[in-house]
Amino acid sequence: MHSVRDVLTPEALGLIEAVHRTGSLAAAARELGVVPSALTYRVRQMEDALDVLLFDRSSRQARLTEAGHELLREGNRLLIELDAVAHRVKRVATGWEPQLTITADGVISSTTLFELCEAFYALNPPTRLRIRSETLSGTWETLVAGQADLAIGCIVEVTQSRGILNRPMGELPFVFAVAPHHPLAGESGSISDAQLQQHRAVAVADTTLRGAGISVGLLGGQDVLTVPTMQYKLEAQLRGIGCGFLPECLARPYLSTGRLVAKTVDRPRRAMAMSYAWRGHSATAATMPAKKGAKIGTQPAPAAANGRALNWWLEQLARPTTQLALLERHHSV
Repeated sequence: MHSVRDVLTPEALGLIEAVHRTGSLAAAARELGVVPSALTYRVRQMEDALDVLLFDRSSRQARLTEAGHELLREGNRLLIELDAVAHRVKRVATGWEPQLTITADGVISSTTLFELCEAFYALNPPTRLRIRSETLSGTWETLVAGQADLAIGCIVEVTQSRGILNRPMGELPFVFAVAPHHPLAGESGSISDAQLQQHRAVAVADTTLRGAGISVGLLGGQDVLTVPTMQYKLEAQLRGIGCGFLPECLARPYLSTGRLVAKTVDRPRRAMAMSYAWRGHSATAATMPAKKGAKIGTQPAPAAANGRALNWWLEQLARPTTQLALLERHHSV
């Protein structure tokens, strides 16, 4: 007996559609230019492979059974998808990637990121986008592990990462903030480490799968509430559950309305150097700058070495206005 894959071909689905439309095997055979016995044989092959009856033969007309109607519906859908696949393959052959995976750190503006997605889709590309969110060293790790093609918001120092290029996108300043009803809100002057150690800190978990990840701004012995995203951290601090540093742009509207209070601490002003990085075919190594003004170790890969989708995103990310919006626009206007 023939397998389902052997008999359910686009041609066979066309035969079923012709019989349904003309109302009889004989009429369909005349339209298709085949003898009725050959058409009957093909229908029997499909029925045997599927182990169902496709046509009700109790009347003089060939009427589809419920199973036949379902096969015709799904078959038509598959034929449309086959046409779409053929169109996609032709467009991919022109230099578009089938899929582009972008990792964005949790501090990156989702509003701006989705505006870029909208602009990308307006090109009607054949490339499928996959967006994933990571935190701290997890953002870079997805790129190094080959799980992403582009990473936006890398903040860790990485050296000699073969095949990866990067560019700075600016600094992200942080502010130490607490809810107005938090005990530290009433402290005058600069807050010492000894004072901070007595209060719970809120920290965003590093999503790396290797090692313990990065811990930023925590003191030894301090109680810590660990949360999965920066939005969770903001919510926890608005409720007074803990204290800690927040991106200034994220905290800004709450500071202006009094829902958060900025405090001075006995620590250097915090600002993270942010970069974007990508897998470049002609790259040999990349050095992520650890300090403001640090020199980038490699040059961008030639445009021809990358797919058209990646090149489009790199063109957008190279614009200072886009970089600023990705770091700053955390609240819809």
